[in-house]
Amino acid sequence: MQEHPKHYCGVFGIYGHPNAAELTYYGLYALQHRGQESAGIVVCDGKEFRAHLGMGLVSQVFNGGILQELVGSMAVGHTRYSTTGASHLRNAQPLTVDCKRGQIAIAHNGNLTNASRLRDELESKGSIFQTTVDSEIILHLMAQPTLGGHENNLIETVRRIEGAYSLAIMTEQELIGVRDPHGFRPLSIGKVGDAWVLASETCAFDLIHADFIRDVEPGEIVIIDKNGLRSIQAFPEHERRAFCIFEYIYFARPDSTIANRNVYKVRVEMGRQLARENPIQADVVVPVPDSGNCAALGYSLESGILFEMAFVRNHYVGRSFLQPTQLIRDFNVRVKLNLIAELVKGKRVIIVDDSIVRGTTCKARVNNLKEAGAKEVHVRVSCPPHMNPCFYGIDFPDRSKLMAVNHSVDEIRKYLNADSLAYLSPEGLVKATGLRKGSFCMACFNGVYPVPYDPLADKHSMERRRARVESLGEALVKEELQPKLL
Repeated sequence: MQEHPKHYCGVFGIYGHPNAAELTYYGLYALQHRGQESAGIVVCDGKEFRAHLGMGLVSQVFNGGILQELVGSMAVGHTRYSTTGASHLRNAQPLTVDCKRGQIAIAHNGNLTNASRLRDELESKGSIFQTTVDSEIILHLMAQPTLGGHENNLIETVRRIEGAYSLAIMTEQELIGVRDPHGFRPLSIGKVGDAWVLASETCAFDLIHADFIRDVEPGEIVIIDKNGLRSIQAFPEHERRAFCIFEYIYFARPDSTIANRNVYKVRVEMGRQLARENPIQADVVVPVPDSGNCAALGYSLESGILFEMAFVRNHYVGRSFLQPTQLIRDFNVRVKLNLIAELVKGKRVIIVDDSIVRGTTCKARVNNLKEAGAKEVHVRVSCPPHMNPCFYGIDFPDRSKLMAVNHSVDEIRKYLNADSLAYLSPEGLVKATGLRKGSFCMACFNGVYPVPYDPLADKHSMERRRARVESLGEALVKEELQPKLL
């Protein structure tokens, strides 16, 4: 039962370091929370690309021997959760191509909203796709002939794609960072010594002792080569900003900084604002680890109610080969979080989490508290109710499966078996970030989509292609599950 939406992807790139592959490995390690299905690194020594990709966590895909084979001073890396395209090795990134322009590798965080139309257009002109991911479309567009040289081709490419994209692109001589004109996804620039670094989050800089320089601006293309860094604004007249506010709520690591705001501090402020808007008399504030920790602390600080880590998280949960039976009731719920009953027995408890999507996990937590003897259980949520799916790279369920779509707040409260339920308001959420309202995409809450999208057309087109690719056979799938040094 997946209560929280899954992460999408993390990208990393480095230019001008003799240990580029090793630093990329550590960068991806820091970005592991953004995707756990596959990981990959492509390096370049100025002439030749070397790549290794595999299914699983970064630490499972790479080891010391593999990294020693990845020789080069420039690299791009990617850790992936599939939003577009099936979970197979053929869809792992970075994607590479060898074309008339030379070798190109790309790592993409986000989701293109016009992918189906562009793919149909390219296929009608003879393009042959090897994957079902929208990121490959960008490679095909970059390989197209154009007037005015490489930089004009890059500008033309990013102007044709729509939706959310933060890109780390490597050619034989350059590292390139690109961010869509709305700025849906984060992308930052850093330096370690004389080497330049790109990363989805600044927490990756901390691990490799890189200094944060600045964020890549929405619509900006940064090109890093032997002459340093230069910038191109591909959308000089575009003013609308739509950074995904769910980065602050849940996705980004709390030790990252986005738009000069520390994520931890923003989440604590969300909890404070939640307490101002929805006070309640209680004895203890309890977070749902780890997503509710910061907001619960903020609620406690603002309300003056005692903060307790009553739920203890098991960080070493993997897949069990035994299915839960009557011997262990509620295995799936209890294996991840266990409750210290002494901290809540006979008390009025406020339980804080960052979101309620389907409601199944939250209901289990409320029941845990009441079974342990809690006198009252009050649920507080540090974001507004989720009312709409995301088309920009977050794996929210379709609208029919979102709890808040078909139920009132009181109906949800009854389903959760809670004594009260309250959400942070959209206005309070924006206020907690310290940024202006027009800075964000909040479509999952208010249904206002900054970039148009036709999900029905895209669904039909992608289903046809996925069926075609997956018809290659079970033997190919089994072969792809083995990590390879390419």
